[in-house]
Amino acid sequence: MLKEQYDFILSSRNTLLNYIKGISEQDFLTNNSSFGRGSIRNLLVHIGQTYCAWIGERALGIEQKFLPFEKYQTLKDCQSYFDQVDEYIGLFIEKFKGIELQEIEIHRNGEILTVNPLQLFTHVITHEFHHKGQIMSLSRHLGYIPVDADIIR
Repeated sequence: MLKEQYDFILSSRNTLLNYIKGISEQDFLTNNSSFGRGSIRNLLVHIGQTYCAWIGERALGIEQKFLPFEKYQTLKDCQSYFDQVDEYIGLFIEKFKGIELQEIEIHRNGEILTVNPLQLFTHVITHEFHHKGQIMSLSRHLGYIPVDADIIR
């Protein structure tokens, strides 16, 4: 079921990324302190970093090197980062297939958390949608008309 759900996420994300192609490079990088991470680029990178931290590092045990936002200058750079995210999600779904509700221990900031794979998956996808909303709002402030990137549209 997680694979099917992630397919919905990918459809929504692709709608967002295609929309962002119509945003100028300058606006893509424009910082606005009212929107958390500041720019559309930063929000996209933050979404990717969150997947990589929770799924890649904590759930799969794959050491991560988190690059500063400035290392991602274009939408294409961000899309490449999402390719890594998609790979991790594929590994995650395979690893936890059939045991999505089984408790596992993960390490976070020196603590051990007990969660289940479904909670981790839900955490990262809802996080993505939260920031997707910020990207849409930020783009509206920059003069663009956001598209509908909901799961059901």
